[in-house]
Amino acid sequence: MSDALLPYAVGAAKRARRVAVRMRRRVERLHTAPAFGGGIPPRPALRPLHLSVLGGRTLNVAVFAPPSAEVAAARLELARGGRTFRLPLELEPQPDGTLLLTATTALRFAGTAGAAETAGAAGSTAGAGPGLGLSAGLWRVTTVLTAPGGQETRTGVAAVALPAGDGPVAPVSPDPVGGAHFRLMRSVDGFAVLKVRAPAHQAELDTFALRWDRITVRGRVVARQAPTAAYTAQVVRRGSGATVRAPLEWDGDAFAFDLPLAGMVSGRKASRWDIQLQQGRTGLKIGRRLTDLRRRDQVIRTSFRIIALEDGSLLRVHAYITSAGALAVSCVGLEDAPGGAEERV
Repeated sequence: MSDALLPYAVGAAKRARRVAVRMRRRVERLHTAPAFGGGIPPRPALRPLHLSVLGGRTLNVAVFAPPSAEVAAARLELARGGRTFRLPLELEPQPDGTLLLTATTALRFAGTAGAAETAGAAGSTAGAGPGLGLSAGLWRVTTVLTAPGGQETRTGVAAVALPAGDGPVAPVSPDPVGGAHFRLMRSVDGFAVLKVRAPAHQAELDTFALRWDRITVRGRVVARQAPTAAYTAQVVRRGSGATVRAPLEWDGDAFAFDLPLAGMVSGRKASRWDIQLQQGRTGLKIGRRLTDLRRRDQVIRTSFRIIALEDGSLLRVHAYITSAGALAVSCVGLEDAPGGAEERV
């Protein structure tokens, strides 16, 4: 390397290090919650063997009891704003002499704080439905160990390592049914915290059926904010913004409709359309979001299809999932029927 280029190389290396540090701190902030009880002396923490929310809504806990402690019973507590949910911990002696405390429970979103109190009073273990009904916010995770004599020792649970990796599934995923997010985080002082986020108003895609004469879209509205009559189904053409509406059928929060393919034809010119529900001024793109898949466009693969319209014309259609998880359709009119009825990607 020329001496004249050396300062530029050193400067580039320094800038790369600064960017890496900023990205690492940003990731840490995403997974870090504020400390609870500032000014209180440090509390002991139990070391978890496993601590996770699997499938977006199942809390799994396995922590080691202190080696010198005599434990007759134990429970896990989730506390926030004066409300506490208690969950019994199973005592599982291990071959090496340690004692493992385990619990598994379903989680569900209870809406507002008032709904959470209705679902389960402070100190209860069950609510109006299966699992613990938690409101949005940060919930402290605490263990309470009971000695044979009845004395109780309250400890925190140490936070687990931050999720890492770039595999096919994400380490944190939403509740696939209710749409809420239950996410284990690390507090600034090193304890595990459960963060609950309310479900977003969205249109979740269940299936889209490719037939020889139509494409049927089925989905459901999550966190519906208006009567079903206030929603309409439509396709929006990219570039021009032209829209074509489609009749919509409802079954509770579930909807179904056939794409208006006849109105989406633009001669031999290919066009791309976004599929959405319209509610007032809000356009909800229909997509697959309540999943743990990272690259949905690469995993959910679809075929091209030749569709015959009612007037006898043919349309080459490709319904697919975009990188953002939304449903889109590209189509182009055909003059004559091709040799095969279906072309695979």
